Amino acid sequence: MQHKTVAELSRELTEKKISSVELTQFFLERIKHFDSTLNSFITVSEDYALTAAKDADAKRAQGKASPLTGIPIAHKDIFCTDGVKTTCGSKMLDNFIAPYNATVIQNLNDAGTVMLGKTNMDEFAMGSSNETSYYGPVKNPWQSDYVSGGSSGGSAASVAALLAPASTGTDTGGSIRQPAALCGITGLKPTYGRASRYGMIAFASSLDQAGLFAHTAEDVALLLNAMAGFDEKDSTSVNHPVPDYTAALNNNLKGLRIGLPKEYFNAGLNNEVAQTIQTAIREYEKLGAVIEEISLPNTALSVPVYYVIAPAECSSNLARYDGVRYGYRCVNPADLQDLYERSRSEGFGTEVKRRIMIGTYVLSAGYYDAYYLKAQKIRRLICNDFVNAFKKVDVILSPTTPTPAFKIGEKTSDPISMYLSDIYTIAANLAGLPGISIPVGFVNQLPIGMQLITNLFGEAKLLNVAHQYQTVTDWHKQSPRGF
Repeated sequence: MQHKTVAELSRELTEKKISSVELTQFFLERIKHFDSTLNSFITVSEDYALTAAKDADAKRAQGKASPLTGIPIAHKDIFCTDGVKTTCGSKMLDNFIAPYNATVIQNLNDAGTVMLGKTNMDEFAMGSSNETSYYGPVKNPWQSDYVSGGSSGGSAASVAALLAPASTGTDTGGSIRQPAALCGITGLKPTYGRASRYGMIAFASSLDQAGLFAHTAEDVALLLNAMAGFDEKDSTSVNHPVPDYTAALNNNLKGLRIGLPKEYFNAGLNNEVAQTIQTAIREYEKLGAVIEEISLPNTALSVPVYYVIAPAECSSNLARYDGVRYGYRCVNPADLQDLYERSRSEGFGTEVKRRIMIGTYVLSAGYYDAYYLKAQKIRRLICNDFVNAFKKVDVILSPTTPTPAFKIGEKTSDPISMYLSDIYTIAANLAGLPGISIPVGFVNQLPIGMQLITNLFGEAKLLNVAHQYQTVTDWHKQSPRGF
């Protein structure tokens, strides 16, 4: 049962081969049995899940079901969930019970999905390896001494280990695509504004976007149908029509123009990863796609630009955690200043404090123009690179990460090396573009992901291109031993 896709489980529920309660209990048992070795969940909401599953079965009996009614999924612990602890992977919110649902959660609830629990993540989504969580690192199901990727590592690992058929995540600089690649599953970051940010705890407001993990592009399309849409409660939400993302999955790729940015295939790319990606490119040629080299000349600037803009926005967003209104509060503060200082220093982890300090610095008087304003100007140049590229090609193809997963603890003392893990993914966030990572092979028995990027609101094309690759390969069907 654990090997079935969301689409297959949906058909089995429709044909009454299994009930949602049975399906939910099955995955809850798997979580109990396996997650102690992975640490992919922070909270398992068993009672909540079984109640929702019973409701789903009742709807199916009444003929009121949608394709997702009764499908169990996991949610990244960055989304507020009414009555369920929402921690954002931080001591600061270890005692926070959200009083409402994030729009993404509500949309998926309305579609009939069943929440199994909340998944582990880098603290406040700041990290590339899921090692900054207050609750400890998430282990990669393929090799448990390796990282799962971050910040949505818990969501990725739970799907890769077959503890949930699908999960939600967020992507600020690669935090869906990168862990999807390292865990060997499919992960989509939609266009900025495609899915509501309301109730999603903010890291960097101009970059954060909700997205999805599953085994196949088809499953992601089914879930995106429910998750996407305009939300008047979110000022960054875009009022743009939501198509049926499953409708174009089977379109052929004859004549599709795929661009390979030369800046992504350079000396920084692991040779075996490069060979794996080249093999995947040949599959697209067999499917009728036309491959050509393109240039994204400002790519090298994306990492430094990101690490000015993202910390600046995080510094502003995290100012609300002061020990007064909600969240962690230090014991017996001497005065208001002591309350602020100790609550924040005790409640935040090292990486979060590092980024707050960087962000505060680049926004301070005398440095705003030199750093933040300049970074925003370069961001526009990066966006223009993509505008020019999409005049020539339909889709951009690249590696998702420069290497396979690395060992837990290997890069924790070298933040710059860690930041470079997202070198191929960050530019899409700066430009607000949709991107997907799909599995394309293995290096040293660890999964490798391939990234596809399209123009704004091109998710249907993106999912079509990913799905067509998955019809002629079986990398997405591979699963780690022991699960």
